[in-house]
This record gives sequence, C-alpha cells and structure tokens, in this order.
Amino acid sequence: MPWGLGLSGPGALDVVVQVIELLDGPGRRPPRDPQIGVSLLTHVLQTAQLAERARAPRALVAAALLHDVGHLLARPAEAHPCDDVHELRALGLLGSAFGRDVLEPIRLHVQAKRYLCTTDPRHAAALPPAARASLALQGGRMSRDEIWLFEDTPYAEQAVALRRWDDAAHVPGKATAPLESFIDLLQEVRLDAGGAPRAGLGPIDTP
Repeated sequence: MPWGLGLSGPGALDVVVQVIELLDGPGRRPPRDPQIGVSLLTHVLQTAQLAERARAPRALVAAALLHDVGHLLARPAEAHPCDDVHELRALGLLGSAFGRDVLEPIRLHVQAKRYLCTTDPRHAAALPPAARASLALQGGRMSRDEIWLFEDTPYAEQAVALRRWDDAAHVPGKATAPLESFIDLLQEVRLDAGGAPRAGLGPIDTP
C-alpha cells in the first residue's frame, strides 16, 4: 500500500533495532493516500494484535508485525506507487535475522491477497480501497493453475492467515499494545530462527 516512505539502505545496526527505528520513526507518518486511514505503524500493530488474538504461533505474530516494513525501505526509482514489491524488499533487511517461519508468510502475503480475491468473494468485496487499487498491478486474480501452485507452496496457509489480518487492520482509533511490547517477541523469534519449514503448526484462527 502506498505509504510512499523512502529511506536509504540499512546500516550496520542490529536488525531488530533497525526495524524498531523504522516503525517508530517514519512508520508513524500519516499515509499519503487518505483512503488508507492509519499510519503504517498503527496498521502493523493492529495486524499483530489480530494474530495474537487468533492464537497464532509466535513466529507468525512476528511476521504480522514485520510484513510491511519493506514500505519503509528505499525502493527502485521505477517502482509504481501502488506496487513497490515491498514484500520482497523486506527480505533483504530481515533475512539475516529471522527464519522461514517469519520470512515466508511475509514473502507470500501479496500472493495471498491474489489468492483470496480469487477464491473468497466476501474477502474480495471487503478489500480496503488501496489494496483493491494495487491488485491488478500485483498480478490480479489467480488462474486455476496459479491457485494450485500457491496452495502447494510451503507457508501458504500462514500467508493467507496473515493476509486476512492485514486487510482487517485499517481501523482508525483502534487501541493496540505499544510497539515496545513486541521487542521481546522479536528477539525470541530471532534467536530461534530456523532455516527449514517446521511441521505441525496446527490450525490458525482467522476473522
């Protein structure tokens, strides 16, 4: 979504410190698009709160908090304002500190939007205006083959759950826990970051 924030590349700071500074600094700025309604910080805090209320695994709560951090990183000059491939650019910052349980739902959450808009008419109808505007630029609705391929992708279930929380997390004035309350979670998940998919995550409740 077009918050339109640009920063220079990450420095030598610890990744968790960088993420907190990004969210607590430029992440607080009002969005350029008034239809978005909330700052990026408010949005990701609401997303993480929905993940917690759904009793999601802690790595997935971390993914919910971090899923849009790519919007706060410098993007290519040719990038379209509604599709800056933020889900991929985030991995350049996060990949050195977190495992696949965190990274893969983030990488797939844009594809999960395409999937849900194809397979769930109610989700498509309730999509926030900014997300609806960017859908065509991100590939539009999926073909049948794309649906099968996505459903067979590791972490697709987690990405779909993240996407549902993502699209429900644009509520002006909704109270959330403060950003600093998630620091221990990020450090815990970071220290436990694994390189391979973990089995047995179990069902995930979504709105």
